[in-house]
Amino acid sequence: MRLPLLALLAKEPAHGYELKQALEVTFGSAYPSPNIGQIYVTLGRLEKDGFVRAVDVEQSNRPNKKVYYLTAAGREALEAWVDEPTEGPRVRDEFFMKLVLAPLTGISDRMALVNRQRRHYLSLMRDLDELAERTDPGNRVARLLIEGAMLHLQADLDWLERCQEDLN
Repeated sequence: MRLPLLALLAKEPAHGYELKQALEVTFGSAYPSPNIGQIYVTLGRLEKDGFVRAVDVEQSNRPNKKVYYLTAAGREALEAWVDEPTEGPRVRDEFFMKLVLAPLTGISDRMALVNRQRRHYLSLMRDLDELAERTDPGNRVARLLIEGAMLHLQADLDWLERCQEDLN
């Protein structure tokens, strides 16, 4: 949550509710919206770490609000995040560990594990398909996020087939 908030603040200063709204508008229902408490706790930590600066803004007939500004240190952290490659394929896969080790214990056989995992992936795929149908066609960011998740799931399903063929 820290770095996406810094990215939004790089665009313009904002208070917590504006940041929450910006996340919701940008990602739509494709990305679970954080609760406002989480946003303010994160902003407090970012301020403590020197990545943002808060300024109290007086409001008539309402409590003051804090508007957050990105600092030079925050911009450096954001630039480092953007320049850093994102984690690639996972080599330590929990399901694969189960698939290899559970049959050795006699707790489960491989086919049962593969079938259970396949049902889970297919259920997730149906959920994503329903989410795609409910997503605003004009929200390209949300649609790309959903499509990426579906492609990852399809790759997982293909890998599951490969495991079934090679390990039986």
